Amino acid sequence: MSRTRIYVPRETSAVSVGANEVALAITREARKAKIDIQLVRNGSWGASWLEPLVEVEVDGKRVAYGNVRVKDVPALFAAGLPEGGEHACLLGPTTEIAYLINQDRWTFWRCGLIEQSLDDFRKHQGFHALEKAFAYGPDFVLDAVTASGLRGRGGAGFPTGIKWRTVAETEAEQKYIACNADEGDSGTFSDRMLMEGDPFGLIESMALAGFAVGASKGYIYLRSEYPLTHAILSRALDTAREAGWLGHDIQGSGFDFDIDLHLGGGSYVCGEETAMLESLEGKKGIVRYKPPLPAHEGLFGKPTVVNNVVTLASVPNIVNLGGERYSKMGSNRAKGTLAFQLAGNIKRGGLVEKSFGLTVRELIDDWGGG
Repeated sequence: MSRTRIYVPRETSAVSVGANEVALAITREARKAKIDIQLVRNGSWGASWLEPLVEVEVDGKRVAYGNVRVKDVPALFAAGLPEGGEHACLLGPTTEIAYLINQDRWTFWRCGLIEQSLDDFRKHQGFHALEKAFAYGPDFVLDAVTASGLRGRGGAGFPTGIKWRTVAETEAEQKYIACNADEGDSGTFSDRMLMEGDPFGLIESMALAGFAVGASKGYIYLRSEYPLTHAILSRALDTAREAGWLGHDIQGSGFDFDIDLHLGGGSYVCGEETAMLESLEGKKGIVRYKPPLPAHEGLFGKPTVVNNVVTLASVPNIVNLGGERYSKMGSNRAKGTLAFQLAGNIKRGGLVEKSFGLTVRELIDDWGGG
């Protein structure tokens, strides 16, 4: 008889409202009821107002329960939680929650779906894009990113394909990939949610960028106020190295690439790309004059791709599904999707990934509930 899989998110927003305590309560109650369960710690689906969002797998499908508290757990088991039993917290099948199914999940599609393990990542197309890149070469990746129309999601909106090709065509013995994960703007959490929910996805994204431009070293500059993110990423990086997805001659491809995780010092200005590079070099984080641009003289004076988490994480699906498909999403010159983060005085706070073209009123009223 197979074990019942129960999902409880291990993600900062969920943990802040008691997800860890709920997970412990579920384990205790299952032991008391002599029910054999497998407790899975996944990332968040982004429906923050429903956290902790507990799911149980019934006949191969996941059934969701929202706003579960420790005090609810005994009654949930009494109502038949392992079979998806009726309870006030019951939301129904996860795949039928309107907030989730009406999104355009391109970059965040694995968040909430998978557990934070390499095995589950691999079962959900993990490292497929990198393997495809090894088969077709760096220009294949550069062409796909350029065709997609992807622009930097950090604010400047610079075309990612142009930036990457500039670094690729700049002659240098050493090049770098710098991931700006210093998410410091008020109310933002998309980078954090992605890193906690799909850490191996970021690793693959940075390796793809490195392969495309000829870089052998990457750095993640992580906001110091993200201790759980740091723990999850650190473990994922170690696991990826042990499995041969980072380091020397990745999977026998002849490509060398590794990633260092660097904690920021808490300075808001280090969210600016050149100030971040100064901090990575061990200096005071102050903004550099431009030119030269980081693509020509970046980290340690070498050509450097600087992108934020969401920009990089958009690339594997572009490689897997094609740049033209991504370019058909969005509107006018704003191609693809954007992670809208809803917080504050609204009914439904959370993350919404939608194609460009959405209005502020639609976001606040339709998605946020007003």
